[in-house]
Amino acid sequence: MPLKSKQEYKSDKPLGLGVIGVGALALRGIIPHMSQDDVQMKVRLHAVCDPAIDRARAVASEFKIAMAYQTIEELLADDNIDVVTIASPIGLHFEHCRLALNSGKHVHVNKTLCTKVSEADELIRLAQINHLRIVASPGEVLRPQIQRTRELIEAGAIGDLSWAICGGAFEKYHEGDETERVNAPGASVINPSWYFKKPGGGPMFDITVYALHQLTSILGPVLAVTAMSGIRINERTFLSETIKTEADDNTILLLDFGGSRFAVVYGTAAGSVSDQFGAGIYFGTRGKIEGTLLNGTRFDFPGDEETLDYPVEDWDAQMRVLPHVIDNHRAIPEAHVFEDIMQLVDWIQTGKQSLVTAEHARHVIDIIESGYKASETKITQAITTTFDF
Repeated sequence: MPLKSKQEYKSDKPLGLGVIGVGALALRGIIPHMSQDDVQMKVRLHAVCDPAIDRARAVASEFKIAMAYQTIEELLADDNIDVVTIASPIGLHFEHCRLALNSGKHVHVNKTLCTKVSEADELIRLAQINHLRIVASPGEVLRPQIQRTRELIEAGAIGDLSWAICGGAFEKYHEGDETERVNAPGASVINPSWYFKKPGGGPMFDITVYALHQLTSILGPVLAVTAMSGIRINERTFLSETIKTEADDNTILLLDFGGSRFAVVYGTAAGSVSDQFGAGIYFGTRGKIEGTLLNGTRFDFPGDEETLDYPVEDWDAQMRVLPHVIDNHRAIPEAHVFEDIMQLVDWIQTGKQSLVTAEHARHVIDIIESGYKASETKITQAITTTFDF
């Protein structure tokens, strides 16, 4: 089929959207957001697809979605679809993105873009030669909180930056806290086993990716990484099933940003240094920034009045400052994913590139991939990628 360039799209013509993967994330956030009336003039949810076809059909019926497919090939053959959002397991992202780009579809992909730099290189190349767009979550760079943190550090608000720490932990989230897994439409259960297997499993790709996007949006590209990594919890349990852990679930990275500025980054089985999800703590010679706190006091940022009535650790409240998160979207979880999808829609329709880029996502993947290699070889690894900063 002929590939569409941005010149073929008009701002008054809604794009057709397909959702690849009707799992917990899609059910909790993507489909409810994209079904709201306020987005219909820009983008319309036309189809969903999932190997669990009864679930896909039940969701399509509930949300009045025109088509439900069992395979990605069927969805990509639908000429009514211009854009896809990929919400399949992380280990499938590369292949699903590749198929979508080769089918002439613009792509939003949920974190993480893929698991290898070589894969990211291929996806960026395909998008370029086919005149297509990729927006790769998580778009932490969009958040005014993150932009303001960078400004404060550059302005010397905490003196000379010494080091930082950030990360995330699995805890028991995927085993019991996601109610969508046991209440899925179509009388199905959404098994979380893939989170604990290769490729794409483990807290680095699933959770710490948020912290790494925040950290690099504030301090810029990383030059080198060393690491220790392994499996701490050998078995997980979901309902009555025992799941053997195959992907590392306890990883500590040490990053070099140059100029003797370092950061510790963790993707662990348990534990966190901050109640603010993914938030870094930045230590300087005259104080520290932790999330949205400067020396223990909230700092100002554009739109902060929308968050003042909520605790700083309220993740959903912190997303209220994103440009498309208005009205009903503020009450729907995963608003940051909705924002990233709308970033792609706007980029296609207006030609103005989003700040959320595949190149930034590739750099974060480089950090994770090189971290695992550093742990295996006991040799510090140079980071070979970069992004506009």
